[in-house]
Amino acid sequence: MKNTAYFFITIISIIITLIYGQSLLQPFIFALLLWFIIRKIRQGLDKLKFIRKHFPSWLKSLIPSIILITIFAFISKLLMANINSLAQSYPIYEQNVEIMIAQLNDVFQMNLVDYFKTHAGDFDFGLILQKIFQSLSDLLSNAFIILIYVLFIFLEESNFHTKLKAVFNEKKQFNELDNVMTEIEKSITSYIGLKTLVSFITGLASYIALLFIGIDAPLFWAFLIFLLNYIPTIGSLIGTLFPAIFCLLQFGDFNSGILVIGIVGGIQVIVGNLLEPKLMGNSLNISSFVAIFALSFWGALWGITGMLLSVPITVIMIIIFSHFNSTKAIAIMLSEKGIINP
Repeated sequence: MKNTAYFFITIISIIITLIYGQSLLQPFIFALLLWFIIRKIRQGLDKLKFIRKHFPSWLKSLIPSIILITIFAFISKLLMANINSLAQSYPIYEQNVEIMIAQLNDVFQMNLVDYFKTHAGDFDFGLILQKIFQSLSDLLSNAFIILIYVLFIFLEESNFHTKLKAVFNEKKQFNELDNVMTEIEKSITSYIGLKTLVSFITGLASYIALLFIGIDAPLFWAFLIFLLNYIPTIGSLIGTLFPAIFCLLQFGDFNSGILVIGIVGGIQVIVGNLLEPKLMGNSLNISSFVAIFALSFWGALWGITGMLLSVPITVIMIIIFSHFNSTKAIAIMLSEKGIINP
């Protein structure tokens, strides 16, 4: 009875910490993921004999960091230009709402004009766009804090193993912890790398399709599709619906919206059901139900950011739980087929 009470008190405490500490925890988690990526790139650079012999460790960390920062800065500049273009053109799109209402009236042979005019205030596409812009702005505003965290993680990295050996005197305990950290790094970097590749292919193909259709700011919508593709299951659906709805407002007819759903949705289906499973395989070892539940749970706690982080956090939990006898049963239940690494 006492253990059960402690368990629920611990769970409630963790949830409260996650809710009220999200402004501190989110940048830190992103910094850890970025650190994993930079370490992976550094390991790749070490395979080149010249770099391994003549480049110091700090320089091999600095090179991928500068590359990533340059890419982020370039993307941010392009996104801001696209967002400003959308903001200036939005009043024109509002005029197309009545055209669409009239088309609906003709299709359904019903007097839908008054109904849509009455309920138009319930749906504000501009407000939705504003929330998207705000989420992107928050992510960009946290970029400096994330970089500061990454910097200090690299400074701490050189002494980290020494500290662990001092804390865990027994060689068995130290090796066990080292194995856990290595497995987490391997799984997370593999997931992020493959997911980024799949998302990039999806975003690039969608950009070409949206450019051909003639939607305003195709780069913005392609990036949004790229970003939302990190969200399991529902991300690809949302990423298809947003540009489709925007096409309705821009062109004032349903043909363009249907075309976006058909082409961009087709790209999502092909990449998501054919390419991604072949690349990913069963490396994540997460139950489909657990993935959906994690998506809902972290989405409820941290919104869009929580949805983006739901899979990496769940992977880390499974790996950590699988290495302790007291929590191994939880890891088995969270896994895909009940098989975990010993």
